[in-house]
Amino acid sequence: MAKTVPMIITNNSILVMDKACEQFKTFNMPSLNPSPNIPFYHEFAEKIAEGQYYFKEFMKGIYGKKLSKYILAIIVPDDTSKLESIFINEFFVNSGACKAVAQMPMALALSKEEVRYISVSKSQRNVILEYVRNNETVVKRLYDIHTCDASQVMADCEKLHIDIEYNDVPVFVNNFNMNMDEFIEMGELISPKQFMEKISNIDVEKL
Repeated sequence: MAKTVPMIITNNSILVMDKACEQFKTFNMPSLNPSPNIPFYHEFAEKIAEGQYYFKEFMKGIYGKKLSKYILAIIVPDDTSKLESIFINEFFVNSGACKAVAQMPMALALSKEEVRYISVSKSQRNVILEYVRNNETVVKRLYDIHTCDASQVMADCEKLHIDIEYNDVPVFVNNFNMNMDEFIEMGELISPKQFMEKISNIDVEKL
């Protein structure tokens, strides 16, 4: 039976769960020159074969040579586009470092208990306000990180969806990247440690 390996694409690196020590280890692609406001992994496109080689070697260092029994459960930023999702899946599934990949945005990993909730997060380029119901994104709104007004996001949160007007919907502020100071009052703050604990035993069937 295939085993799931949790993996997080952060704003500036890739974290892979080492289940032997129950800790996330950082994979850094050598010689990257990321550009402002553009996800760092876009640079992988310029040296795909090289990047896949380094990642496979990195995975071997954690899980040994028999990598074909593992499925990567990739958690991505909430503003990851469909095209970026395709690239991420193709890059890792063709790296030879796993059997398959599954992908999920950060917002969907914030709570296993709540049927519905609102997620607020921030990437390199956007603030993301998202309404989640039954483990699916119902509504998502993006704000340019350079012009975003926190008070506007808070106001929009109350009218993001009709469900919110008639139900007590919790708000989770995803502080995984330690960049949510202006949104702390919006709801329950999720620290990096809490977020990693939430996905450390993630079931790939739920992605």
